[in-house]
Amino acid sequence: MNIVILGLSITSSWGNGHATTFRGFVRELAARGHQVLFLERDVPWYASSRDLPNPGYCDTQLYASLDDLKSRFTEQVREADLVIVGSYVPEGVPVGQWVIKTAQGIKAFYDIDTPVTLAKLERKDYEYLHPDLISQYDLYLSFTGGPTLDLLEQKYGSPKAKPLYCSFDPELYFPDPQELKWDLGYLGTYSDDRQPPLEKLMLEAARQWPKGKFVVAGPQYPATIQWPTNTQYIHHLPPAEHRAFYNSQRFTQNITRADMIKAGYSPSVRLFEAAACGTPIISDYWDGLDSVFDFETEILVSYSAQDTLRFLRDISESERNAIGEKARQKVLNQHTAAHRALEVEQYVQEISGKLNLPTTKASSMV
Repeated sequence: MNIVILGLSITSSWGNGHATTFRGFVRELAARGHQVLFLERDVPWYASSRDLPNPGYCDTQLYASLDDLKSRFTEQVREADLVIVGSYVPEGVPVGQWVIKTAQGIKAFYDIDTPVTLAKLERKDYEYLHPDLISQYDLYLSFTGGPTLDLLEQKYGSPKAKPLYCSFDPELYFPDPQELKWDLGYLGTYSDDRQPPLEKLMLEAARQWPKGKFVVAGPQYPATIQWPTNTQYIHHLPPAEHRAFYNSQRFTQNITRADMIKAGYSPSVRLFEAAACGTPIISDYWDGLDSVFDFETEILVSYSAQDTLRFLRDISESERNAIGEKARQKVLNQHTAAHRALEVEQYVQEISGKLNLPTTKASSMV
């Protein structure tokens, strides 16, 4: 297929999880023979921190404004077999309206932030998606599965809402022997709603276990936070260092955004990346987590600092390794970027038949 993707960013991973998701997804689309043009708004906060300015597996083009986008890329959008607009694209509503009006192929919305998006729609916050657009996209690709898919179709009128969970790159995330520096680590950008459970499940555990070694890595944490004396803080960790980070801790902490807990069925990319490294995960609870990992054998669920400390101090080394390995096998079998590329091909094939569109190259690849 000839595919055009308009996404938040593929060139910079600074302060967002979109770039790493798009990188793996687009690379696997290219590996399966598809031609991808990635269009990204040139914004100053990413311009100064592009850790992959020119991905080798797609044509990446920056545009300065909506008018610049229309003047330079109308033909490409019109002729594409599939056009995907991502969540949080600047001026996402007029961009989506233009894509729907212009594109002759399948038009999809890729929501990497589905619970956040739906919460914004309830507040009538139409930063990058308007309810009226949902029914006009042929396909709604959602980071969230479960009941949310029914909501998108029944309440908002999506013709087809399908799960497209985040994924990981097995070439980048794998067991890589490192010195074990920490008992428990957390990787994530600061957010107001994640900080209380981080305090409850991890930082309070650190305070109660002075001999333990803890680490938090991620940008935008306020300078006013008082870290426990046995907790190291790393301001920013580029993706190239994530594998070593996970492999340097005995366990890793997962904390979920409030909107994603409310929606359920919203695994984060950090879950898959940590699991791919064979590092056992201690997670907060949300509905649908057990549809991704089996409790106790593939993931550990904590409800308190006491739960966290029990896992850190009581689980034997052999049991720790077994939990990590079982989770690793699960994500290798179900959650790589290659799985997501294949899923999109299948969805496109289904829609092509219903809309009587010309058969795309994807049909022969499924």
